[in-house]
Amino acid sequence: MTLDDIQQIAVIGAGLMGHGIAQEFAFAGYEVHLHDVSREKVEAGIERIRGNLQMFVDNDLAQPNQIDETLSRIHGSDSLDAVGRDADFVVEAVLENLPLKQEIFRQLDEICPAHAILASNTTALMPSQVGSLARRKDGILNTHYFNPPYLIPLVELIRSPQTSDETLQVAYDLMVKIGKTPAIIQKEAPGFVGPRLQAALIREAFSIVERGIASAEDVDLVVRNSFGRRLSVAGPFQVFELAGWDLVLAAFEDLYKDLNSSTDVNPLLREMVAKEELGVKSGKGFYEWTPEAIEGMRARMNRALIGRMKED
Repeated sequence: MTLDDIQQIAVIGAGLMGHGIAQEFAFAGYEVHLHDVSREKVEAGIERIRGNLQMFVDNDLAQPNQIDETLSRIHGSDSLDAVGRDADFVVEAVLENLPLKQEIFRQLDEICPAHAILASNTTALMPSQVGSLARRKDGILNTHYFNPPYLIPLVELIRSPQTSDETLQVAYDLMVKIGKTPAIIQKEAPGFVGPRLQAALIREAFSIVERGIASAEDVDLVVRNSFGRRLSVAGPFQVFELAGWDLVLAAFEDLYKDLNSSTDVNPLLREMVAKEELGVKSGKGFYEWTPEAIEGMRARMNRALIGRMKED
């Protein structure tokens, strides 16, 4: 199988991630079959795509005619059989529920053509877990997008021990074709790469606040206005190679002894969840989240991400 054999795309789940993934394939010219458990959820996902495309037009990332052209390539259905029977490449983007994903992959394995590649957008579950009930072990992998998928270029491609080189290569070539930046994760591990690095950062951030070293607001201020800016143009290994590993070794020799190395979730995080201080979804976390504040934050992030897209 090669990239040329990929003609029909199926996306399972029209919610937070699925609608954006479907949008990218359709925008790149592919026929996309979008599935969810009800027609209402499918239509809601398509309306979100329409809004995203209008944002692209407003920011000179797309032409007005591309809205209708892209939407015409998206075919919604609440029937898994209808979206999967002719699919060459499938991306599952449902809730992070392992039994649910396993059952979907079992069904897709029976429904989809024998050559079809089955991919999961799971954030932390491994491809060998998700595809454990399917027979085509060599044709399964994870394609881990970051939110929002239509503004963040990276896709982590995670192979299981059974994923074939051909499957990985076709998935890589497909991601490049639609304008993504694929990173190959050769060995499955909980959290892959991106989530593991984010988990390490937020663990230390919680520890700093819990110990009274700095407030959450000042931690955010430090990250946004220092190494966060560097990391938007260079990865951690590149940044520290500019400094020199001898200086890094000297700086970290004693610092590492004081960093948080707990294997349990920070008690402050548990306390916040128990108090339903969940952030945006409850209106309070470390910050107070009014509708205006939420909209302002999302608009600021979108502007920054769109700006990077234009630079790239």
